[in-house]
Amino acid sequence: MSKQAMSLDLLQQLQSRYPQALQIAGEGCRQALLVDAQALLELMQELKTGADYRFNLLSNLTAVDYLNYFELVYHLYSLPLRQSLTVKSRCPAECPEIDSVVPVWLSADFQEREIYDLLGVRFTGHPHLRRILTPEGFNEHPLRKAYQLTRRAKGG
Repeated sequence: MSKQAMSLDLLQQLQSRYPQALQIAGEGCRQALLVDAQALLELMQELKTGADYRFNLLSNLTAVDYLNYFELVYHLYSLPLRQSLTVKSRCPAECPEIDSVVPVWLSADFQEREIYDLLGVRFTGHPHLRRILTPEGFNEHPLRKAYQLTRRAKGG
């Protein structure tokens, strides 16, 4: 079973439905949808339930720190249509907050918690957003580029 990137026709159809909130970026297998944060949850719901899309699997969710903003990267698959799609959205570094997609895909639960814990992006609407890897009470986010590592001298 081979998979293919979502067809350009379907991408353009989505872009016409969200003309102010969506851009098609990249080419070929690196093609992605760049969506405004305000439209993210609505678009994701449509991608999962829309008859033309049926992206029933969120396989991976990660984030990238670009210092001024965070870019959230969602890798989706439509198993019935054998198609893949990458969706990206951004939130500013000074207020890193974006809608949770847990109401759409439960598989986003731990992935959003990991991003919150390590990068500090808050997911609005997440049912139980809390740290998953670092201890409670740890007040920093160690994968941020601005995170300062401190060295402890042995024996002291």
